[in-house]
Amino acid sequence: MAGVTIRALKKAYGAVQVVHGLDLDIADGEFVVLVGPSGCGKSTLLRMLAGLEEITSGDILIGERRVNNLAPSERDIAMVFQNYALYPHKTVGANMGFALKMRGMDKAAIAEKVKRAAEILGLTPYLDRYPRALSGGQRQRVAMGRAIVRDPQVFLFDEPLSNLDAKLRVQMRTEIRELHQRLKTTTVYVTHDQIEAMTMADKIVVMQGGRIEQVGAPLELYDRPANTFVAGFIGSPAMNMIPGVVRGGMVEVEGARLPLPPNLAMAEGREVTYGIRPEHVSVGAEGLTGTVAVVEPTGSETHVVLRTVGAEVVAMFRDRVAFRPGDSLTFAPDAQKVHLFDRASGVRLG
Repeated sequence: MAGVTIRALKKAYGAVQVVHGLDLDIADGEFVVLVGPSGCGKSTLLRMLAGLEEITSGDILIGERRVNNLAPSERDIAMVFQNYALYPHKTVGANMGFALKMRGMDKAAIAEKVKRAAEILGLTPYLDRYPRALSGGQRQRVAMGRAIVRDPQVFLFDEPLSNLDAKLRVQMRTEIRELHQRLKTTTVYVTHDQIEAMTMADKIVVMQGGRIEQVGAPLELYDRPANTFVAGFIGSPAMNMIPGVVRGGMVEVEGARLPLPPNLAMAEGREVTYGIRPEHVSVGAEGLTGTVAVVEPTGSETHVVLRTVGAEVVAMFRDRVAFRPGDSLTFAPDAQKVHLFDRASGVRLG
């Protein structure tokens, strides 16, 4: 196993710069998730790690070894793709052992490695089947098994669960996390799904426009987002963000006055973005008054959307509520949980 070091990494297609001088340290055995919207550069970064994309400038080190100019086969990595990439004419066992066969490993050693990986992934009963006879989840396990038998220094996952249905995605998330805890192999995992990122990662890297916005543990990003982009991307439902102005030790928004976070003094007249997560909003006598637009019961909780003249606020209730569209309500934020951002730059204040 080995850590991964990225320094001043850039990627351009002609005159178009898509990755802008990234620096990132991934510790040995760490599970790191690259997350961000489509086109943010996360898959390009993963493909540069794998050697599938040329680097425009910068350095990538796996362990102590600089791998910029090494072929994918020489980097000691294993990649799991979104579309499984299995050979349809080969059995599960043959698919899992193919890379070892190409290395010239003897049949007995290949069989032992395939057997071990199949036991880890629950694939032993399917070793003689062909991919067409497997479910999507089973095919993804085969793709993972093919990576495991190589005993790589680094696993790379490129949105491996996006082709699965919702229930199977949850199951596979757990299985991949358990697999990492068992093997302790350094893992870099790409997804656009922030729930996957929150539930699986030791460390999350949030990207936008080919740049890193914030790096940290899942709850660190959730509790202290560095800017409005991270605040809006991490968390579901997304954080409420309301434009306001600091006046008299409060924040004025749409005719209402909302409390500042404790121990945070702001200059009079400063334009800010007032952030509050849906679970930190309650119904109160003072706050932001508006009309209930949508009520979404999910079973374990209820989401209520309140619309005012210039803002929309989502509140999340754990208890059953009887609100209906058209009701007039006042939503009050928990002052202890407020996030404040500079409106012009989007940077966190305090």
